[in-house]
Amino acid sequence: MISYQPIINHIDYNGYQIGILRLDLIHPDISGNKWFKLKYNLEQAKKENNHTIITFGGAFSNHIAATAVASKLADFKSIGIIRGEETSANNPTLSFAKQNGMELLFVSRTEYSQKNDSGYLQRLRYMYPGAYIIPEGGDNKLGQKGCEEILIADMFKYKNIFCAYGTGTTYKGISKSLLPHQKLNVINVLNFEAIATEPQTTILNNFHFGGYAKHTKELLDFKTWFENTYSIPLDYVYTAKLFFAAFKLMKEEKLEKNNPILIIHCGGLQGNKGYEERYNLNPNRQVNDAQG
Repeated sequence: MISYQPIINHIDYNGYQIGILRLDLIHPDISGNKWFKLKYNLEQAKKENNHTIITFGGAFSNHIAATAVASKLADFKSIGIIRGEETSANNPTLSFAKQNGMELLFVSRTEYSQKNDSGYLQRLRYMYPGAYIIPEGGDNKLGQKGCEEILIADMFKYKNIFCAYGTGTTYKGISKSLLPHQKLNVINVLNFEAIATEPQTTILNNFHFGGYAKHTKELLDFKTWFENTYSIPLDYVYTAKLFFAAFKLMKEEKLEKNNPILIIHCGGLQGNKGYEERYNLNPNRQVNDAQG
């Protein structure tokens, strides 16, 4: 379905040599780390002769949008169990999912909290025979297995690697493909203290800007400055916080300048329109040189 041909943009900042791994460019709709997390799950669903994919997400979920398209391309029906009210059904993300054949089921936050409960999942399998269930965000062993393929041989020259943390699936997969000289810096976008469980990995918990899908003026100013300076789009939820953290560490010279840095752009751009509508943001806002 997708042939992974990585694109790395090379930029300079404050004396650092930076490679930006553009996972957002591997597919127009199944972009970023989403494809890696879905790849082996869809293969397993085929092996089990399932015909329907069921998964979970919020109203602006990149995972929901990507799963809808990937399921359609792989000839699966798809069902998205959505946390929240049906009033959000017409937002850009869920409208896109519906356009790609996904049936949306809206559930209360209480019911949604059961998404990992074995009894709840068994009831779903009873209600939808022939369904294969993918956890929220593709967060399972097969999702991690796919993420082990993000780094390839050409990227082993990078000592410091940066990625974002949501469910943790991506960083756990990447960590399994590190060479001994490499370090993985994980930027947590959620407002809780995550602890690294993998070797050669550090999770930074102080760049969440208030929590998941939240922001401050400082973050918005950085996003605008970065996009104007390097012509690389960022999303509000993951990559803006990821790049802010990496650039702050570089600005403060807390990384070694003689070692090249790789920042993994995990996609998520489809969510920008809905995010801007939700918070009434102007994507064309102008700021002063926030990082110079």
